[in-house]
Amino acid sequence: MPKYHGELDALLRALADPTRRAIVERLAKSPAVVSELAAPFAMALPSLMQHLRVLEDAGVVTSHKLGRVRTVSLRPGALDVLYLWLSEQRTPAEHQADRLGIHLTRTAPKEN
Repeated sequence: MPKYHGELDALLRALADPTRRAIVERLAKSPAVVSELAAPFAMALPSLMQHLRVLEDAGVVTSHKLGRVRTVSLRPGALDVLYLWLSEQRTPAEHQADRLGIHLTRTAPKEN
């Protein structure tokens, strides 16, 4: 089993929640302060902080605090392990589809 499966599992668990996916989508545009991230959600700030903690524990985001303001950023390369895993899964599926295409071409009735 590849070494990155633990990291992949944590990433997939973190992204399983729609609120956390929305946070990641927002952070893909630019870093944001916590109050800005909380604005679109109907939840208390401590609940949002729990979501951010899950994302941070999975290595998806980083945060830093300056005074009373906490800024959250998407960690560069955070989703690379997911991309790697998906590309590994896509390759066998594409080969299977290629073989099916070749088979259908060979067995298709000839048109006159």
